[in-house]
Amino acid sequence: MGKGTIRRLIADRGFGFIQTEEGKDFFFHRNELQGVQFTILREGQEVEFEMGQGQDGRPQAVRVRLSETQADDDSSDAGDDGGDGGDSGDQYQVQ
Repeated sequence: MGKGTIRRLIADRGFGFIQTEEGKDFFFHRNELQGVQFTILREGQEVEFEMGQGQDGRPQAVRVRLSETQADDDSSDAGDDGGDGGDSGDQYQVQ
């Protein structure tokens, strides 16, 4: 399993590039994403991927997913608007 960072996203075309710690860039297509939608990806996010081969025969990243630490960070932020989460039961106490 390779690890890297999303270096560039081409949102209107549905693909991007992942840069590994060694400085190599790998193409990925939105069809290769697992457990995440392309629209929520951001440059700089850490991802894990496997190496595959594109239709043109060149190496590319396949089975791309957010790294576990990145996915945990994103899920804890999802839906968190800073409020108390709605009706907590103690908000409207009868006295």
